[in-house]
Formats: sequence, C-alpha cells, structure tokens
Amino acid sequence: MDKLKNKSDQELIIDAKKNKDDFVHIIRRYESPIRRYIMRLGCRDYHDINDLLQNIFIKVYANINEYDPDLKFSSWLYRIAHNETISFYRKKNIRPMPVATEEEVYLFENIIDETDFTEFIDTKINADILHAALDELEEQYRDVLVLRFFEEKSYAEISDILKIPEGTVATLLNRGKKRMNEILKVKNIKL
Repeated sequence: MDKLKNKSDQELIIDAKKNKDDFVHIIRRYESPIRRYIMRLGCRDYHDINDLLQNIFIKVYANINEYDPDLKFSSWLYRIAHNETISFYRKKNIRPMPVATEEEVYLFENIIDETDFTEFIDTKINADILHAALDELEEQYRDVLVLRFFEEKSYAEISDILKIPEGTVATLLNRGKKRMNEILKVKNIKL
C-alpha cells in the first residue's frame, strides 16, 4: 500500500489501463476528496452521495482512455464530479444546499479578505449562518468559492474543471467574495 502512495496519478492510470482491477487504487486515492466536494456542492443525503460517487467513478473508468495525460488528472476528475452533481440536481429539480462544517469556518478568512477577520471570528459565526449564506450565493459564485477555498484548487484547475477562462475564474471569485460579504452584512454579521 505504501508503494501506491508514491505512485503518481499518471502511473495509477497506466496501471488501471493495463489491469482493470487496479482502478480501485484511483478510487481509494480520490474517494474521500470527491465525497467532500459533492457534499460541499450541497448533497446531504448519504444514499445520494454514494450514488453520485458510483456514477462518477463509473464515468471515469468508462472514459479513462479519453483522458489526456498532458492535463492534470485531478482537474479532469473534478470536472466529471462537478458535471455529475449538477446533472443530479437538474434531474431531481432541486437546488443544492451547500454544507459548511464548523471546522471549515476558518476558511472564510480567505474569502472575506477585505475585512478585519479577527472581529469576524469574535462574532462566533456558526455553521448555520455560513450554511445560510452559502445557500444564498448564486451557483456560479458558490462553485468557484468551493473549488478555490475548500478544495484548494488553483485558478488553472478551476478553469479546467468548470470549462471557463482563468480570467472569468478570477472575476467570479472577486464577485463571489463581495457577494458573500453582502449576504453576511444583511444577516447582521458585523464585519
């Protein structure tokens, strides 16, 4: 198992192409991060999350030969996860409800960087308030904020995942941060 930790994504893909049973190593590496990503996009139901994970990895397996090794594998995988999750919501005709855990509250330091964040933390903002604020964000802003600050993706990776130019990523991040700030002000969170 330690030997697998030292393998790159490219090596795992080569192994999986040679032997379909080795695909499990890709799943083991990415199951937890993709699960978190799906949850951050708003999926809360345990069964729905597992169904989405299964669909995502089936799609990855079915299209592994189409993967371009010149691109970052994780970006390709996250794009599939993003598209599958959005399709899931469209099929169910529901709006996603973003999830923010107590541990993730500190990540908003990076989102609301125009404010004195120590005062913000002093208000003891809780996950419910963050959840409500995320819920009010337009999908385009929530997507880039989640990818940047929760999944810690670069602008280039976000561009690959969402299939938008890097300049648009920067614009959406800037507007999303401002919008989040406005939402929190309306909720009487003193910044």
